[in-house]
Amino acid sequence: MLGRILLAAAALASAASAQLTITNPSADSWWVAQSANTLAWTCNTSPYQTYTVVLTNSNPSILSGPLAIIAIQQNYDCSETITQQQSAQPAATGYVIQLTNPLNNTEVYAASEPFEIKALGSAYPASSSAAASATVGGTSTSTGASPASTTGAAVANYIPVGMSMAAALLLGLVVA
Repeated sequence: MLGRILLAAAALASAASAQLTITNPSADSWWVAQSANTLAWTCNTSPYQTYTVVLTNSNPSILSGPLAIIAIQQNYDCSETITQQQSAQPAATGYVIQLTNPLNNTEVYAASEPFEIKALGSAYPASSSAAASATVGGTSTSTGASPASTTGAAVANYIPVGMSMAAALLLGLVVA
């Protein structure tokens, strides 16, 4: 019995440290409408191999529901250039990127901080001293946006999910 409890505690610690966090966009780094924008995440700490990239906005007059912009995204890429067609959304605040289960978009693995999509032609954040680059079809493109650093608040949003899964594991092991 003690061995099972220790195993469950180790699983809890592992689940809390193995997190998927979106680092760009964030509250401090916006996207520009109908432009190439950078999506970045912490792939080295993710327990997931693939996910769907979904764009949401809580204002239904901006976006009537979740919009899948990438059906299957591989985790190992660590970042992806979102094309002009994928980011062809109206300029507004309150957008959130979600990384979800490819088979069930209601199972959200990670969510970005709310961010803004600015109007076409707007400048990228001044804090990005070096433009982020990506290779698209063998051509190098520069987006002008760089991944923002992860804040403690953003990380705190994902710990309960890991702990919930670990708690369920613990319950299953103790009851068994």
